[in-house]
Amino acid sequence: MRILTTLGLGVALTIIAGCSGSDKDRYAIAQDVPPDSPISLNHIEDATPRYEPYSLGGNKDYTVRGKSYSVINNPEGFTEKGKASWYGKKFHGHLTSNGETYDMYSMSAAHKNLPIPSYVKVTNVDNGKTTVVRVNDRGPFHEGRIIDLSYAAATKLGVVQTGVANVEIEFITTKSKSGNNTTSDAHPSYVIQVASLGNAANSKKLSNTLTEEYEQPSYVEKQDTINRIYIGPIADALEAKQLLEKLQQNGHPSAFIKKHKPE
Repeated sequence: MRILTTLGLGVALTIIAGCSGSDKDRYAIAQDVPPDSPISLNHIEDATPRYEPYSLGGNKDYTVRGKSYSVINNPEGFTEKGKASWYGKKFHGHLTSNGETYDMYSMSAAHKNLPIPSYVKVTNVDNGKTTVVRVNDRGPFHEGRIIDLSYAAATKLGVVQTGVANVEIEFITTKSKSGNNTTSDAHPSYVIQVASLGNAANSKKLSNTLTEEYEQPSYVEKQDTINRIYIGPIADALEAKQLLEKLQQNGHPSAFIKKHKPE
């Protein structure tokens, strides 16, 4: 059983049933299986690491079967050894944890703690084969397993044939155009709408208070008779999500994130 989650703009953690099919479609397959007519995967290349901002979906700390999991905010230098498994037809066409569509022929993977998306080098220590995959999902939640590979990646590593394999994974650091791995000149920034008030003076007072308490820029946007109070813009999705959680815990339960649209 895999738990797929996504965080939409202004929506808390949500369990995703699937995109191209219903739960009924997915769970009609009791055990995961490879495609009916497997194709040659020799032409499928490794995932190509490139800078991508962390997605809003799938990067919130979460709980599965009573166990809590935390997202690693700074995974540079991260390595891990354990067992790899794979997933295929049962989840093909359904949503991954960041809202993308799972394609068992893509070079992708699921990990419990790495930020999404991430790139990792996977080495099958049983046979010496290596590949690079893009992490865009959560799991596996079986004891001792550290990564769930797509059907394509598992085939390249010889894991489909054995079911599970001993692997070592290494996080691959990618850099943005500005030379760091947390922000990018091209990727979207985010703002958090904290409240909507009718009184302009109270709105300005709240904005000033937010700036002091959270050490982030805050502003008021007036539309008709409503004053919307925002914090931001914030370049990093993880930072925005962490700030949102603080705001919701500190008396602003209706606060939500949205993409910043500069004038």
